[in-house]
Amino acid sequence: MGGVELTADALVADLRAAADPAAHPNRHYAGDGEVLGVRMGTLFDIAKCYTALPLDEVHRLLDEPGYEPRLAAFCVLDFAVRRPRAADDEREARYRLYLDRHDRIDTWDMVDRAAPRVVGAFLRDRSRAPLFELARSDDPLRRRTAMTAPLAYTRPPHPAGIADLLRLAELLADDADPVVRKPVGIALRHAGGADPAAVRAFLDRLGDRLPAPVRRAAAEKLPRAAGP
Repeated sequence: MGGVELTADALVADLRAAADPAAHPNRHYAGDGEVLGVRMGTLFDIAKCYTALPLDEVHRLLDEPGYEPRLAAFCVLDFAVRRPRAADDEREARYRLYLDRHDRIDTWDMVDRAAPRVVGAFLRDRSRAPLFELARSDDPLRRRTAMTAPLAYTRPPHPAGIADLLRLAELLADDADPVVRKPVGIALRHAGGADPAAVRAFLDRLGDRLPAPVRRAAAEKLPRAAGP
């Protein structure tokens, strides 16, 4: 794909050229948008070629009704902020675009693809109040962003960020929507690998107030207690 034209239209054309809805129906998508039928690995490869897509074109991509073009937009944001030489103002612009266009997220994998690096990493050394605001949202996918973004604080470990991850987990652990509850366990599992003492203290403090699946996930990476 040499000489890529960096426009939303070109990216969508590449997706449509790669589409095979019979082979890749992407049945996990439960939203209302059109499903083109693009294999996920192919979608990621296409999006990576558009890492330098201008932000106005990312906005245009997010205006697309289809599932895969919007997922590709969040992949583009993710790839852009991963670049070692990405300037702080570039990271901020992508962070703000993610939040400003959150209404275009209608499935969990759009959150999971971009929230840790685009949102969480940007807030690593800043106030994480925006995550708590998202956690109070009526939209379960915004609450999922609140719980998924802090994965950025588990590798490399960031003690203050992990402390906020635990506060968010306490807020959302018994959320009524499974799209929110599942990432609570995932975040706690990763936090247990990064700061086992903090997660052990969290589990000891909350005990049975945490749903059993969340407790099990949180304990997965904790060191086993020494025998007698």
